[in-house]
Amino acid sequence: MAKRILITGAAGFLGSHLCDRFIKEGFEVIGMDNLITGDVKNIEHLIKLKNFEFHHHDITKFVHVAGKLDYILHFASPASPIDYLKIPIQTLKVGSVGTLHCLGLAKEKNARILIASTSEVYGDPQVHPQNEEYYGNVNAIGPRGVYDEAKRFQESITMAYHRFHGLETRIARIFNTYGPRMRLNDGRVIPAFIGQALRGEDLTVFGDGSQTRSFCFVDDQVEGIYRLLLSDYSEPVNIGNPDEISILDFASEIIKLTGTDQKITFEELPQDDPMQRQPDISRAKEVLGWEPKVSREEGMKITYDYFKNLGAEELEKREHKDFSKHIRR
Repeated sequence: MAKRILITGAAGFLGSHLCDRFIKEGFEVIGMDNLITGDVKNIEHLIKLKNFEFHHHDITKFVHVAGKLDYILHFASPASPIDYLKIPIQTLKVGSVGTLHCLGLAKEKNARILIASTSEVYGDPQVHPQNEEYYGNVNAIGPRGVYDEAKRFQESITMAYHRFHGLETRIARIFNTYGPRMRLNDGRVIPAFIGQALRGEDLTVFGDGSQTRSFCFVDDQVEGIYRLLLSDYSEPVNIGNPDEISILDFASEIIKLTGTDQKITFEELPQDDPMQRQPDISRAKEVLGWEPKVSREEGMKITYDYFKNLGAEELEKREHKDFSKHIRR
């Protein structure tokens, strides 16, 4: 009999790719999303499948799923800076109340649950690269705090359920991930740069561009999450690509990739923007036998081709124009 899994945030970028993977592995998949930041187009190819069902639901409300559940992947949350700056209360609620509902459901169904945490729990790190033993440097009352602290609380309550109730839990600390189905101009570096390149605009770099990021292609990220869910390890695990690059150098790579002649312009660095971001994936290698396989050059070509091949109308839908200046992750 097929295993049954609930994936919250199923219509989002990463959630939709996870739905694809678990369908491919023969699971019965229940996707749940309130579509505030997700897009049903990301999962419309799954709707007619007999082993996929979609629930349009906000997990900050009581969550009920009929029948057995073997696993839960909790990926519901605004993940881009533009989103969590625009809807800060909802961001805090989905990380707290929403997580509580998912944990309660996992306890009721005796299901294993994996929660999507983030490298943002490390804040603007004073340890480099970041390993799972580092407690972080987070400004709880800054503009990024609504996301960072929601995720830190999410980890805390998950471990409390694990220790107190004996619940089988997994925690994935996800570093910058990219690939097809991202939304252009959602506040993250890659879609923002690609969006500017496609529109023929100059590329905007915040600060002097010396801050670093490490980008993981979505297929690698999904493989790491899949292995973590099926592992016996309950402590947090970094899932990301340690290939670090400065934002300024990355902007130059984008210009080369797109074959455009845009200039690079500079704006003031946003508050609490991390200056370094690089995962130490020693634990993932040891516990999961996992490390990323897709190079940035290969992954970026796939991602750029995806956006370039979208029609103009679809590109417009995938843009988010509420903020012209935003925090970059």
